[in-house]
Amino acid sequence: MAQRVTLRKRQPYNTTSNRRRVVKTPGGKLVYHHLKKIATSPKCGDCGVGLPGVPALRPRQYATISKRQKTVRRAYGGSRCGECVKQRILRAFLVEEAKIVKKVIKSQQKK
Repeated sequence: MAQRVTLRKRQPYNTTSNRRRVVKTPGGKLVYHHLKKIATSPKCGDCGVGLPGVPALRPRQYATISKRQKTVRRAYGGSRCGECVKQRILRAFLVEEAKIVKKVIKSQQKK
């Protein structure tokens, strides 16, 4: 028959903050190891894909790492992915071009 395992914390409920794993010690006993929550990577604000180059940590751990590890050296570095930044730049360029074309057409109609 399997050995019984007792809880090490006072919380008995099976919640996400109370995940545990049965581990056999070198002495042969079975004990619970309480697991930490799984970290998720930061997501792009536009498309929702995980940001490459930024580690997946729990929120409090971002305070302990340096700024260069939290961002990517680009416009919208730790906030948007590269594809979305490309789209933003292209959209801004096309909007400016459309304004110029509109102005040119307006000046030609006056003549």
